[in-house]
Amino acid sequence: QVQLVESGGGLVQPGGSLRLSCAASGSIFSINTMGWYRQAPGKERELVATITSGGSTNYADSVKGRFTISRDNAKNTVYLQMNSLKPEDTAVYYCNAAVIFRYSGVSYNHWGQGTQVTVSS
Repeated sequence: QVQLVESGGGLVQPGGSLRLSCAASGSIFSINTMGWYRQAPGKERELVATITSGGSTNYADSVKGRFTISRDNAKNTVYLQMNSLKPEDTAVYYCNAAVIFRYSGVSYNHWGQGTQVTVSS
């Protein structure tokens, strides 16, 4: 049993900032890569950013220089700091985590429920 709970979404004006959080809980031994994805109406879900357990990051070109992904391994939490937000950033943002279960050692991909981010004046 693993749950990813997202928070921090909302409505902001263009140029504003938001910080998303995703906390994992349950029978977790460790978490490998964590990431954020987003999906706008009528579009495919796309990768926004990922971060490995060691802290290596990767970003989509569209958010490079504006978004920052980070994690707190002690809290099993990943963050997405979003600055200089644009209307085209409007989407449902989903957290993803490759979780290694305690005792079994089996790895599974888990998704959060999604949080709405709307950028509009």
